[in-house]
Amino acid sequence: MPKKRVLPYIILGILKQNPDSTGKELTNQFQNEIGEFWRASHSQIYPELKKMLADEWITGKQKENNEKEIHYSLTKKGSELLEKWIDQPLTGLPVNQDLFSLKLFFINDKNDPRIKELISKEKALITDQLAHLQARKKLLFSDPDNVQKNYGHYLILMRAISRNEGQLEWLNSL
Repeated sequence: MPKKRVLPYIILGILKQNPDSTGKELTNQFQNEIGEFWRASHSQIYPELKKMLADEWITGKQKENNEKEIHYSLTKKGSELLEKWIDQPLTGLPVNQDLFSLKLFFINDKNDPRIKELISKEKALITDQLAHLQARKKLLFSDPDNVQKNYGHYLILMRAISRNEGQLEWLNSL
């Protein structure tokens, strides 16, 4: 069974929060905010924008001083599709592509030296991720009004922080 495409709905959601965004600004969202829990590359985003324009989910307008820079916004149709998608119930189990766990799973010998190496590298990665997430929290949500204005974003950021703290706690107990 083919996976349902999610990228167009993410783009619609970003455009709802940030109307008149350029493709570069959308791509940057995947490197910062959305990138904490969903990845998409430049080569995925731009073709999707073209499809969404053709399907009339979004509009695009060029700025007079830069014809290559297109600013995208939701159409009524795009806004309605986003709301319908958000309202759909979640189904199935999330798929987590965790290479650390996968590699660890296939090491059978308790004394295999690769275990220590994997754990050490995973600790370093998670420590870096946690520092990044905490810096984002400080930057974006030090003002309680920003929490209220972007509550869903705040909840996801707090979930990511909690998940990383839990992973570090587990790794440190090994």
